Amino acid sequence: MKVLACNSNRPLAEAIAAYLGVSLTMALIRRFADLEVFVEILENVRGQDVFVVQSTCFPANDNLMELLVTLDALKRGSARRITAVIPYFGYARQDRKTGPRTPISAKLVANLITTAGAQRVLTIDLHAGQLQGFFDIPVDNLYAAPVFLRDIREHYDGKELVVVSPDVGGVLRARNIARRLDADLAIVDKRRERAGASEVVNIIGEVAGRCCILIDDIADSAGTLCNAATALAQAGAKSVDAYVTHGVFSGDAVAKVAGSPLQRLVVTDSIPPTDKLKASSNIQTLSTAPLLGEAIRRISEESSVSSLFE
Repeated sequence: MKVLACNSNRPLAEAIAAYLGVSLTMALIRRFADLEVFVEILENVRGQDVFVVQSTCFPANDNLMELLVTLDALKRGSARRITAVIPYFGYARQDRKTGPRTPISAKLVANLITTAGAQRVLTIDLHAGQLQGFFDIPVDNLYAAPVFLRDIREHYDGKELVVVSPDVGGVLRARNIARRLDADLAIVDKRRERAGASEVVNIIGEVAGRCCILIDDIADSAGTLCNAATALAQAGAKSVDAYVTHGVFSGDAVAKVAGSPLQRLVVTDSIPPTDKLKASSNIQTLSTAPLLGEAIRRISEESSVSSLFE
């Protein structure tokens, strides 16, 4: 087994390698003068089971191209099996036609990864479960729930909790966490009465006087999360915290979180934290290295990955 890191999230790749007790495979990944990507694998990979760690986060196109060229280099180096380990799968939100003459970019990216040489994909909390069907190769979609549950139990033991989905689309994710915590579930229902009017927010469930934990998969602009936190605070919640798998945090998202009622926003390291995020007082990061490392070990040993979540 070999673990190879591209450039998007090298600290996570190093932590995964440390968990597995292996050294990262030596590779040269650089740019030509015109910024074309060049990859050279500096170790023999013939007949090896190779795992390439690369989140396709910002800059998404550069990181995606790095991944594709690396996969091609491994394929041409006669690796026995190549697994693309993509902790954060970019383009996942473009999973359907949103209007006439618009693309389904998630399917296009899935085709590119397969054509480049990946024979398996390992990822965390896909934006929509049906994205697994976009690939013609096996996809292991891990859940960040075990990482979150461990931290929630450490910080909120003995408190009256209610798990909250910030929108209707995330109900299944929040319900799974609530069931494991034996906590109640609430939902933030958002709607607009007319175009240009402010949002009317309704809270479905009892949150007054209770510790609320918002659960979501992606925080990009953080608008949905902050609006939900404000609505919960106005509904009488004792405290509002949030757990989000992928911290994209584009634009002024970090400042928006700092000015919101959120006391703690916990994200994973599927996307490497920026300096601005590290300096934030109410945003914390949890490592997914043990989760990904154990999944990689089980894939290499041909044992069950799904039993990680039983």
